[in-house]
Amino acid sequence: MIPNPGNPINPRILLNSLGIAVLLLEPDLTIAQSNPAAEQLIGLSVRRLVGRKLGEIVTFEGERLTSFLARGDAQLSAHSVATRFLEGPPVRLDIMLSPVIGYHGWQLLTLQEVGTGDILRGAEEPSLRAPAILAHEIKNPLSAIRGAAQLIARKVSDQDKSLTTLITSEVDRIAKLIDRMQRLGREQADPVAPCNLHEIIRRAADVTKAAGMQGVDLIEEFDPSLPPVLANEDGLVQVLINIITNARDACKNTENPQIILRTRFVSGLVLNAIRLGRPIRLPIEVRISDNGPGIDPGLTDHIFEPFVSSKKNGQGLGLALVSKLVRDMNGRISHERDEAEGWTHFRIHLPLAK
Repeated sequence: MIPNPGNPINPRILLNSLGIAVLLLEPDLTIAQSNPAAEQLIGLSVRRLVGRKLGEIVTFEGERLTSFLARGDAQLSAHSVATRFLEGPPVRLDIMLSPVIGYHGWQLLTLQEVGTGDILRGAEEPSLRAPAILAHEIKNPLSAIRGAAQLIARKVSDQDKSLTTLITSEVDRIAKLIDRMQRLGREQADPVAPCNLHEIIRRAADVTKAAGMQGVDLIEEFDPSLPPVLANEDGLVQVLINIITNARDACKNTENPQIILRTRFVSGLVLNAIRLGRPIRLPIEVRISDNGPGIDPGLTDHIFEPFVSSKKNGQGLGLALVSKLVRDMNGRISHERDEAEGWTHFRIHLPLAK
């Protein structure tokens, strides 16, 4: 039903109905108004947002966007801008800036997380389904190749059996790789339950230590007061093993190599989980830091994508699987390089168990 022209819709209702975060800025970049989506994204209520300078709440990477904001009359659309809310971890946002017609200097700023459609299994599906489809098509021929190699091994001399052994071992290696690809393509998430975060971290650390730390110091900085998190225990162990192992490999050749495992409570971080119809607060942070040289800057924006790796013999599936497992728990993972201090940080944010 079209609204009665004699009873027009209140613009405030329209603003509140948008699923994209919107901030109304005064000419001096004071926040004049925000909608619920902005409150959820930033993690502050409208009462705590209105009246404060934008720069106190939001900071953008680089100076170009800040200069456009200062102009007051710019029309701008920017993709994947590195952004921080207060003291939180960096996130990447799609940003649109528009002047308010008829009100000199007033601006509308819209903020949307890159790949918000990922929560609906939309934007990420092609990249994750492709490995699953490829895996299915490869696995059957692999079984035939392995079987043929075993038959041949019965008929050749002991000297030539090394070749058939090589074939079967390579087939087994590829099959394991295919299994990992299939896990990437799984659409059904594993169930979550209340978990003791520190027990999970120590379990993952013990596995990594058993494989050899190669002189790397593993340091714990835990907040013992943290309540249980809502996660899949086995999945979270796998996530942490992957990241700790990567950190070990990254810093093992550094002087005094160190990995710091830190937990803390962070207020205000919210995942706008559209598919669940409600925002999810992610107040528990696990940070895995290493003092290695860091990831190739050219790969920074793609490290969670399949087949992207900075390792010489890397397959590029480890962090893609890590990202999927964390998303399946309704969590968030991010990467940050602190060049000034010489540390690389991976942050995992998780919901509380209720």
